[in-house]
Amino acid sequence: MFFRKKESVGSVEYIVAGLGNPDRKYENTRHNAGFITLDTLADKLNLRLDRIKYKSLCNTGIIADKKVLFMKPSTYMNNSGQAVTEAMNFFKVPPEKTIIIFDDISLDVGKMRIRRKGSDGGHNGMKNIIYLSGSDQFPRIKIGVGHKPEKWDLADWVLSNFTQTELKLLLPTAENACHAVELMIAGNTDRAMNLYNA
Repeated sequence: MFFRKKESVGSVEYIVAGLGNPDRKYENTRHNAGFITLDTLADKLNLRLDRIKYKSLCNTGIIADKKVLFMKPSTYMNNSGQAVTEAMNFFKVPPEKTIIIFDDISLDVGKMRIRRKGSDGGHNGMKNIIYLSGSDQFPRIKIGVGHKPEKWDLADWVLSNFTQTELKLLLPTAENACHAVELMIAGNTDRAMNLYNA
């Protein structure tokens, strides 16, 4: 494990952003898989995401000897790019060192997929980040939230709650995503992809 508790010094080298919606009513919804994963990561680091900066709840910590900003945008999903690009610009962190964690309806609950870069894949949060930054070079971890049932509206599906059974599948996936973040920041993205890609 690369985690260690240490006072953050120096400038932020990496950003890890989990995407979601901030209101309590969205806590256990599919669209908040990024928030759920980032909360798991913060717990592992014994870190409180309680600083209000860069239009997000955030804090800094150390992974693999790198100072990392962990952030949960408070802009609501469709405007995630406002928060992410504000932090990127402030710390001069490039897209290649900004890891985005978000939900993916093309993956079953309990699955995840890591990519080095790519299109938004129809995800509004990623779409806004790519649009406002002018880059699609963001490493990302996509957390499976289940395929939309045929009769469901897409917006209703991603804003629906995980079942208790699904949450039991989601939590180990969030743990795996935390390990993947460690590997990616340590320069071992290929290993993370080999271990965890669905």
